Amino acid sequence: MKQQNLAIVGSGLVGSLWAIYLNKRGHKVTVFDRREDIRKINFSGRSINLAMSVRGWNALENAGIKKDVEALGIPMYHRHIHVVDKEDYIQPYGKEGEAIYSISRGVLNRKMIDIAEANGTEFRFEEKVWDVSLAEAKIFTGESEKEDWQSHEFDVVFGCDGAFSRVRHKMQRRSRFNYSQEFLDTGYKELTIPADENGNHVIEKNALHIWPRGKFMLIALPNLDGSFTCTLFMPHDGKENAFEALDTKEKVMAFWEEHFPDTLAIMPTLLNDFFENPTSALVTMKCYPWTYWNKVALIGDAAHAVVPFYGQGMNAGFEDVFQLNQIIDRVGGEDWQPIFETYQEERKPNADAIAELSYRNFMEMSSKTADPNFILRKKIENKFAANYPELWMPLYSRVTFSNKPYAEALQRGEEQAAIMDKIMDMAGIDKIWDTKVVMNAIKEEAELLDDLSEQIEA
Repeated sequence: MKQQNLAIVGSGLVGSLWAIYLNKRGHKVTVFDRREDIRKINFSGRSINLAMSVRGWNALENAGIKKDVEALGIPMYHRHIHVVDKEDYIQPYGKEGEAIYSISRGVLNRKMIDIAEANGTEFRFEEKVWDVSLAEAKIFTGESEKEDWQSHEFDVVFGCDGAFSRVRHKMQRRSRFNYSQEFLDTGYKELTIPADENGNHVIEKNALHIWPRGKFMLIALPNLDGSFTCTLFMPHDGKENAFEALDTKEKVMAFWEEHFPDTLAIMPTLLNDFFENPTSALVTMKCYPWTYWNKVALIGDAAHAVVPFYGQGMNAGFEDVFQLNQIIDRVGGEDWQPIFETYQEERKPNADAIAELSYRNFMEMSSKTADPNFILRKKIENKFAANYPELWMPLYSRVTFSNKPYAEALQRGEEQAAIMDKIMDMAGIDKIWDTKVVMNAIKEEAELLDDLSEQIEA
């Protein structure tokens, strides 16, 4: 494809990565962002640390920048579960040595912009995009919605501007554009566990910490400076155990003493963080189509925003970039339209699947991680997967430690869940769970499932 003049709206993680890919293809790339340059501001208050996994690393490696990013991450090998009045316990994420990586959103975004800029991308910060002419790939910027706008014409415009995308907003006005958004009743607030006086982590470094409490939970992910970024997930509204109800310092302290007493000594800025940092919303957004002719395409959250409970929002967006780049090679030619059509047809089912998986994982993290039956179920599944890896890959591993399609992971996960439901109904399962009887029962069901899958593929 010959050099083209391309625009990206949004300088976030997906936009900056796509700029790097397009630069490497020889295109002229301009990125517009209504916000200030993130490299010049303090980034805090509503970030939720990222959990980089295989799909994200794959996209970075393909762009040739994996090594530049690796030093920014801390491996987390397991969940460290904190339960009131009980001993802590751990749940490994995968096989020995497998980890997801905690990376600060702000630190990573700054790095990605630096790399994109070094590759030739022009970034235009504090330049607000107010309108898009879809048919002409033309965008209009200005200081405010009411003042005169400046027009910028490109060969193609890519909307990488997040869940509340301005580019998608214009596409929504088109006939037969399907769009839905669903907010969780649960919101989130960012808090902090600072490093100790020597700059060290005060709790286990290589773990994602979870304090599951049913309808609400606290999580903590490690940072390079010895601190932890914490996130409290809790209902927005309600008379108790809700953000609305915690409206005084006394109520927050009483709530914390009851539900997270082991964190009080390590969260000295709790009250300041709680009242200074915003309470933010969590939304799942779906739409279709993702493209307009050969002129406009949506990538990442602009096309499919998900809640963060599988740690796949960034990874899914990066996989969009990787797959779109692969499709350009596969389809070829000078026209973006067949490329865009292939892209949205292939990625849409997988975007819907990870949206569903992300929602379900919220229930697992907040409620089930402390449930004895759930813990036993995971023990059984992990033992069988270790003994028969050719027959069983746990759902979490299929999503997090492989590049298998999300839609395939969702379907296979449901099939395996049905098998495990039968196993958990076996008499005395808590006493016979690690016996050959149980392993053989799973093996028989798994082999039938495997045979059926092969027949369908054939």
